[in-house]
Amino acid sequence: MSEVGRFAPSPSGRMHLGNLLCSLLAWLSAKQSGGRIVLRIEDLDRARCPRKYADQLEADLQWLGLHWDEGGSQGGAHGPYYQSQRDEMYWHYFKKLQEKGLVYPCFCTRAQLHAASAPHREDGTPIYSGICKTLSTEQVQQNRLQRSPAMRCKVPDQTICFVDGHMGEYRENLEKDCGDFVLQRSDGVFAYQLAVVVDDACMGITQVVRGADLLDSTPRQIYLYEQLGLKAPQFYHLPLLLAQDGRRLSKRDGDVSLEQLQSKYTAPEIIGRLAYLAGILAKPEPAKPKELLTVFDWSMVPKQDIRLPNDLF
Repeated sequence: MSEVGRFAPSPSGRMHLGNLLCSLLAWLSAKQSGGRIVLRIEDLDRARCPRKYADQLEADLQWLGLHWDEGGSQGGAHGPYYQSQRDEMYWHYFKKLQEKGLVYPCFCTRAQLHAASAPHREDGTPIYSGICKTLSTEQVQQNRLQRSPAMRCKVPDQTICFVDGHMGEYRENLEKDCGDFVLQRSDGVFAYQLAVVVDDACMGITQVVRGADLLDSTPRQIYLYEQLGLKAPQFYHLPLLLAQDGRRLSKRDGDVSLEQLQSKYTAPEIIGRLAYLAGILAKPEPAKPKELLTVFDWSMVPKQDIRLPNDLF
């Protein structure tokens, strides 16, 4: 079966090694099936994602040989491919959830959400208590005079179980492990959970390759697919690349960016080193993406996070 994969970066700066690894595996996984790759620019946060970063990202992917079939500035049949231009589509599906009685306003402050008494997930994220779900119409009207609400999605006491193409079976109880989640922020920006579901469904994506830090988002997204009558793709979550000190790589922390790498290595040298980290190559030798198609297999990719060796980059 020919898959339709996607690379969906947030252009808030130059890509770092973790972004590059994700783009490479997404490209290999789709192309090995004889499929296509869509480039979607996830610039929901317009202030942090100016167009110049998206344009630079496209140039970087082209330089690496990770060419896409539709999306980005070249467009295609399922555009626009910039999330900042897709609000009309998000509103359409947001209203469908409202019609099902699944949406309510939440006036909680960040401090209230992170209160020590609130239950938290393993990563420190608070599990929402649902306190605003019981507000009366009068209370909602009164609160709106003080602050704009975020809009949350009600979740049931339901366990979502799915089989990740790489990590295997994963399950989560929506009510106990997640809680009602945000669909639209208080500033009117639609949240990632809704946007990514709408975009992947409307763009015909059949295979989603992304970092393991998003594995626990998947049950919420599967729930939205179900409620909206949309077909969920197959998910593949890859291990995270960690800095030598064990930190997650971050643009904000100034971790090795493509800009720094380009001054030291050719594109095949970078691709070969990434393939080595992912277990695809036995040694970090230069390679072009197309040359890896004959050897790539998900069984080669580690399931545990990968710490960067001192002397690789």
